Amino acid sequence: MTHLWRVRLEARSSEIKFSAGFGLSKTRWRGRSTIVGMSYPEKYRYAKSHEWVDLQGDTAVVGITDYAQSSLGDIVFVELPKVGQDIEVGSTFGSVESVKAVSDLYSPVTGQVSAINEALNDAPDTINTAANDTWIIKVAVKSADEVGGMMTAAEYEAFVKEETGH
Repeated sequence: MTHLWRVRLEARSSEIKFSAGFGLSKTRWRGRSTIVGMSYPEKYRYAKSHEWVDLQGDTAVVGITDYAQSSLGDIVFVELPKVGQDIEVGSTFGSVESVKAVSDLYSPVTGQVSAINEALNDAPDTINTAANDTWIIKVAVKSADEVGGMMTAAEYEAFVKEETGH
């Protein structure tokens, strides 16, 4: 049996649900969809390869999801592409190395890399502590329509739930 506790944060007027036991508990908190402590900002779009995209005009800001960083464990290295590199949707643009494994990063959009997060060279573990706020690359997209075809936060959450069997 799962027990739910509700906590009201008066300072933010937000409600959070915590669950104990087995299975996933879902709630919304300040514009984010959440699975057992993992959050997925609703303004982002998500790829099945576990990257998120925040489309800002003609620029796609790309990072990895909270679920991805949690699955990888402690991240110790991020291989970044070169600025100016052309990438296509589904192509590998780098990798993330953790104490558990090395995982390729797949581009969720087609375009040209316009910026890389060089801070990750010195502090790759930033992804573990702030996956939703830590971008890896920025891409000048060829077509914003690619982003529109990606999963919403709720769809991604359902995808993760199905993928993990929880």
